[in-house]
Amino acid sequence: MVATQVAARIGHARFTYRLRVSSTAGEALLAEWGRCRWVWNECVARSKRAYRDGEMCGPALLDRMLTEARAVTPWLAEGASVPQQQVIRDFGKSRAKALKDIKERLSVTRRAGMPGYRKKHGSRPSLSYTRRGFRLKGGRLNLAGGIVLTVVWSRELPAEPSSVRVYRDSAGDWYASFVVPAEVAPLPATGRVLGVDWGVRETATTTSDAHDLPHAGHGRRAQAKLSRYDRMVARRKPKKGRAASKGYREAKRWRAKTCRKIARQRQDTARKWAKKVVRDHDAIAVEDFRPKFLAKTSMARKAADAAIGATKRALIEMGRKHARDVRLVHPAHTTMDCGRCGARTKHALPLSERTYTCTTCGTVSPRDKNSARVMLVRAGLNPAGVEGTRPPGALLQEAA
Repeated sequence: MVATQVAARIGHARFTYRLRVSSTAGEALLAEWGRCRWVWNECVARSKRAYRDGEMCGPALLDRMLTEARAVTPWLAEGASVPQQQVIRDFGKSRAKALKDIKERLSVTRRAGMPGYRKKHGSRPSLSYTRRGFRLKGGRLNLAGGIVLTVVWSRELPAEPSSVRVYRDSAGDWYASFVVPAEVAPLPATGRVLGVDWGVRETATTTSDAHDLPHAGHGRRAQAKLSRYDRMVARRKPKKGRAASKGYREAKRWRAKTCRKIARQRQDTARKWAKKVVRDHDAIAVEDFRPKFLAKTSMARKAADAAIGATKRALIEMGRKHARDVRLVHPAHTTMDCGRCGARTKHALPLSERTYTCTTCGTVSPRDKNSARVMLVRAGLNPAGVEGTRPPGALLQEAA
């Protein structure tokens, strides 16, 4: 009981490892996924029929449906019951979220769609196991149903996992994602605070020049290779009703591997920068910027390559891990306010104007640096801590 309360208090974390899957284990995983996909599609059909007849369709009804199906279908009963039950839980969560968004009258663009059918060649295999459905023995992962997988232990698990998800990515490689209780590792106090402003020219502009994050451009460097694979996929695309050729599948796999490498490079850059920021500062004021709207502008490709969302997420997770105070600041009018006196310009500044000049106090500073300082003011942190003048160990001012 005490361990459960501690785990709930500090949260959970995922640790993902690559799997070495033999041909026999790969066939067993795909067969298990075929049964789980059938259960999912039956849940979709049953929920649609219940909606048409005006009935309630909850997890209890779907559990009874699964029990009856396993009793009369030997092919379904050959598989483990744990991943099939988890499919019903996932379906229930997805359907409940869609119904909640409809009830709250969210717009169609913001609303989660109702769960639909999963096609054989249009969905990636993913199997979830609770604690009674797997075990770790001799460094190998033993799944319910007699499936044994070799795990590439790049690092040790910090605690006993409570669940695992085995999935295959777009490049065809298998992975195991374990859920373990999160460990908080507090860092020593530094007495410094930092303001962070997101951008496209520089991914992160801060109040400290030493902690600015330049635009890495991982996607730009790999664009020639991606374009080549795109042309290969377009040339080898099968006609409607024809099976895909081996060359078409290889070209798609090469492109997926390149995209995976770019994503990992962005994630590595974001985590290293976030660790440096969290190690050197006690409190961080971060612009709560959501770059989704940039996808419809002329800066879409460069904004996607900047990976602002992934970098912000890495900073928040790193701050939570090391018990730092990360405060999200609303981005409205941050480019119009003065970081010194708080005065606001009468008109929004165009993107071409990179220098901010305050007409009230006469402060002249780079536009992004001024916005980073505004983050500190809005978060209730004393900007004097930026220069490190605050004595070590001094308490930070709480946000209003």
